[in-house]
Amino acid sequence: MEFRLLGTVSVETLTGPLPLGPAKRRSLLAALLLSANTPVSLGRLTECLWDDEPPSQARGVIQGHVSRLRALLAGADAEAYGVELATLGDAYVLRAPETLLDSQRFEELLMLAREQRGPADAVLMLKEALSLWQGPALSGAFAGPPLRVAAHSLEESRLATVEQLARAYGALGEHHRAAALLTAETAAHPLRESLAAELMLALFRAGRQSEALDRFHRTRRLLADELGIDPGHELADAYALILRGAPGPTGAAPPKSAGASPAATSPGSDASASPAAPPGSDASPGVESPSGAGSPSGAAGGGTDAAAPAPPRPPFPAAPPSPAGEPHPVDLLPRAPRGFHGRAAELAALSRSAAGEAPVCLVTGPAGVGKTALALQWAHRNPALFPDGRLFADLRGFSAAGEPALNDVLRDFLLALGVSPRRVPESVPAAAALFRSLTARRRLLVVLDNARDSATVRTLLPGGADCVTLVTSRHRLEGLIASDAARPVPLDTLETDDGTALLAGVLGEERVLAEPVAARRLSELCGGLPLALRVTAARLAGRPRWTLAALAGELADERGRLAYLDVDDTGVAAALRLTVQHLPPGAVHQLARLGHHPGGHYDPYAAAALAGTDPVTAREALEQLAAAHLVTETAPGRWVLHDLVRLYARSLDPASAREALIGVLDHCIATALAAADTAEPGGEPCFVLPEDFRRPSAVQDFADRAEAMRWLATEREDLALTALAARKAGLDDRAWRIILLQWPQMVWRVRDSWSPLLELALESARAEKDAYAESRVLTLLGWVLTEEGRTAEAAALLERSPVLAREAGDPLGEATALVNLAVVQAELGDLPTALENCARAVELTRGEGDRHTEMLTLQHLARMHLTAHRPQEALDCARTALDLGPEHEEAARRSLLLAVCGEARLALGDEEDGIRLLDRAAQEAERDGYDEGAVRALEALLRVSARTEFRRRHDEALRRLAEES
Repeated sequence: MEFRLLGTVSVETLTGPLPLGPAKRRSLLAALLLSANTPVSLGRLTECLWDDEPPSQARGVIQGHVSRLRALLAGADAEAYGVELATLGDAYVLRAPETLLDSQRFEELLMLAREQRGPADAVLMLKEALSLWQGPALSGAFAGPPLRVAAHSLEESRLATVEQLARAYGALGEHHRAAALLTAETAAHPLRESLAAELMLALFRAGRQSEALDRFHRTRRLLADELGIDPGHELADAYALILRGAPGPTGAAPPKSAGASPAATSPGSDASASPAAPPGSDASPGVESPSGAGSPSGAAGGGTDAAAPAPPRPPFPAAPPSPAGEPHPVDLLPRAPRGFHGRAAELAALSRSAAGEAPVCLVTGPAGVGKTALALQWAHRNPALFPDGRLFADLRGFSAAGEPALNDVLRDFLLALGVSPRRVPESVPAAAALFRSLTARRRLLVVLDNARDSATVRTLLPGGADCVTLVTSRHRLEGLIASDAARPVPLDTLETDDGTALLAGVLGEERVLAEPVAARRLSELCGGLPLALRVTAARLAGRPRWTLAALAGELADERGRLAYLDVDDTGVAAALRLTVQHLPPGAVHQLARLGHHPGGHYDPYAAAALAGTDPVTAREALEQLAAAHLVTETAPGRWVLHDLVRLYARSLDPASAREALIGVLDHCIATALAAADTAEPGGEPCFVLPEDFRRPSAVQDFADRAEAMRWLATEREDLALTALAARKAGLDDRAWRIILLQWPQMVWRVRDSWSPLLELALESARAEKDAYAESRVLTLLGWVLTEEGRTAEAAALLERSPVLAREAGDPLGEATALVNLAVVQAELGDLPTALENCARAVELTRGEGDRHTEMLTLQHLARMHLTAHRPQEALDCARTALDLGPEHEEAARRSLLLAVCGEARLALGDEEDGIRLLDRAAQEAERDGYDEGAVRALEALLRVSARTEFRRRHDEALRRLAEES
């Protein structure tokens, strides 16, 4: 177990992060962790959770969050780690070993770094400390004033650590590394003078005097424009030191030219180049180039520095020109991508990944998502970071033309570095060794585009600790992560706004602004995939009379969408085909079957049912597809397909559609049966299985009721889509069963809009002419309509349900139908008939010996007696029902029966016992998350008691119901 504050507030466990829920609960946890092992008063917690005047029920809200946190920690076996969330009077304390808290480990590592005698050891400690940070401190929490102060303090400590690490690098003479580290932080904190001063000195000591002076003047202008102040003593002292040419305390004077050695004339010579930028480019980090490649938006077009001209300053020596004949830095990069939009977070992630020792940055994502564009955009934005040049190779790992030979790629690199053609080794190992030798003392960027495997990349890695390698791949290349500490930067599809901006970049803003709704629809239909968006834009650009709405209408038809997204030799289907051809046969078979799943999510059990395999084989295939970015794992063991990938997958094996559908339908039935049996262990089976039912090779087990109910809730949307697909395919015997098996969730969340789904089940049952099915569906639908207040509609449906059950020879179904009909009759004022029907239902269940259903009928009969002002009969029925069910009987039923007992006691004049029973009913409902039962019991309590606690709990239960609806 690990508590994290240095990034998103979270609790990490062996099975993943705990589901902490809303931001205020994270705020509460953060406040307790910041004062770990020390009591935190309720007043302090209130300040942390609310920015302004807290609500009147603030105490109750905090208590609710504490209760939920306590339950989450208990479920994660927190006690075994020495973690306890305790109440001390009017305060709470989170007791936990300091080693479990990332902020405490951060401070401990800083202390250890200060104790190191040598800078090399200090560097190790400081890097380890900074690696604990995963984003801004206390992210994901609602930051009240105390938490804002704490987050600021933590960030200040992080920045001070960055400066300390840079100084340690300087003490080792690794000034380039210090500069790279500080450049990224200075971009994020441009007004922090101490960072700017450290960066200036690092650049100066690395032989980059002009960049150091430029940094000073840009910071000075920024301070004047933003704050109206002059530089402080740190900046001024650093500036004066650089003008004097003094080395400062951490190293010798910088060399006159970082590229002073002559150009290479033999394989063993040093081919390093001048640090000057190529003609026409701007080598200052963060300054926009005339081409617009360095603009924050990434869009093509001109841009100028809008800062006001600086006032006159004392002149300073200009950087000397490069020696005559010295080559310019090598630059093999293709041109910067045009119309680049968005990706600010990914560009920043690349900058962070590029810091450190010999970093390998790995941009991964599906075909057409824009990996190459992102890599080139970042490379063109940062020329000053690579004074010795930039190399590029397209490894064509997913190309129909095949991959280039490794010795050809190495030959191109070596020739670019100045090696004579006659001196290039013929063997790959020798050429790779020479490449590593020549790059050992350089600051190069090596871009390896479209890599298919880790082994190819390893051969092409440069040898210098100051070289950055940027790799793009459709595969995750986990071997490269393991062997070379590659830092992955995963790339996802574009948001709708960025997709619309990309269309505008090609078509022109006027055309997009004329049809903004259609433009957004096109972005959605393309699934945010840049390749699909560019193909769409290309079609429209060549047809100026076409409207965006017309093309959106064409793309809306799934049958032809992939064809529309192909133009010439470029398109989504072509890109996906090149990815799929490198997969093993089992993964291709699995992908083809996934395309026929009517829902959106897959687990190994569903995937196995689709493919006709077992969950182990299916999981292996899903992992292979995920590694190729054809499926995405959204949660442990749960995957999704991009819409366009789904359409392509469906085209791989269209003949298997019906077989795959039946497989997944029977998987849903088998799993829902297991879930219902676990959630309602005493419940009577809803039906027999279809005659041609194909039992899956394995069915998911559920450990307890909570896990089963969670599965039903999580899969609700996919189960509905699956049932609808069964209805459309004429498989009505599956459709109504899949819907009816969700009854435990319907009972638990009865007012959660179940009517449309049950009406679909009714259509299927009637299409099958199945009296049993129709009766069961009518019974459940009638009860749902009753709870929704649609009593007259419910009565019309329920009148027929007992008759159908008798026709089908289903006495237990008849009993349930009679109970639901009685509820409606009582609401319509016909209480005597309602009592008769309930009594008849009790007889039917006793005749069948079904204690679970008998308990249900007695519960309703007790409620009827209570309504008829027969409290003693109501109490007797409720007690009999409670005696039938064990202590672990389903919480909703126990809560309702206890509430009847409490109301009966009140009616009999025993107010103390009545209040006790109603409170117990409410507590059991609250404990198990049955908010409707809690509301009912607490409403009964409020009719006889004015206790503020009951009012608070009633309001909280109502609020929870509102949030869930």
